[in-house]
Amino acid sequence: MSLGLSVVAAVALDRVLGEPRRWHPLVGFGRYVQFIERAIYTEASTSLGRRLRGLLAVALVLLPFIALAAFTRFVPYGFLLDIVLLYLALGWRSLDEHARAVSAALATNDLVEARRRVGFMVSRDTADMPPAEVSKATLESVLENGNDAVFGALFWFAVAGAPGAVAYRLANTLDAMWGYKNARYRCFGWAAARLDDALNFIPARLTALTYAVFGHAARALACWRRQAPAWASPNAGPVMAAGAGALGVALGGSACYEGVACERPPLGEGAQPCAADIERALRLVRKGLLLWLVLILLWEGLRHA
Repeated sequence: MSLGLSVVAAVALDRVLGEPRRWHPLVGFGRYVQFIERAIYTEASTSLGRRLRGLLAVALVLLPFIALAAFTRFVPYGFLLDIVLLYLALGWRSLDEHARAVSAALATNDLVEARRRVGFMVSRDTADMPPAEVSKATLESVLENGNDAVFGALFWFAVAGAPGAVAYRLANTLDAMWGYKNARYRCFGWAAARLDDALNFIPARLTALTYAVFGHAARALACWRRQAPAWASPNAGPVMAAGAGALGVALGGSACYEGVACERPPLGEGAQPCAADIERALRLVRKGLLLWLVLILLWEGLRHA
């Protein structure tokens, strides 16, 4: 099956089925990651030693799954497995469902439920969030995960097939588990964080351009240029700055993590976000996905013309 049809089939599966409710592969992957961490991590090591152990752990975690994904090309009807692997790497419907649950709770003024729902999407403290902060956190998550859960996986599948999509998705998950800058993971998780940064470098900028296309392009590009360099993440900065600029909302600013207030650089320009902006952000991702599907199909057609 062609690349374009495989991508369309995987996106359709994600839209119809969503993430597996039971026996999700990432749950088993998370347990395997914890096993590797327990086997390799030690406090009794220098900073360099912990970095090298972290590099070894990344290799032990990722390489077996990438090799299994590559094996699909050698089995009959391997293209079906490719479709399934890309489907499992995508999280478009899941992102949509989580964000809409927050929006629905805000629409009925159920702030307790809105805070609970946004807590599934972000790592910051949500217990005392006012409505505008709930909307802001949701928008930031939608924009960033538009890259992480949709466009990044599509990019790497187009570049390297199922092994590329699997490597990207698992590296992203590994960064979420080991990429913290605390005493335990600052050195041990360094390799996982840098790998995720490298794999996201091109997709994040393509995502930022995609947001600009379907929003206020000039403002999106200006916010990207001015604001992204100040953001801690080299990839989340362009994505969220361009997305906020495209939507004409103000994101970034204060947030609280584990009881500690953090003042983050501003993102975008305009009013504070509200519940209605959540649907606008989801529409931005949806339109961008349609554009990517069309471009992939056109590229496939030109290659075989």
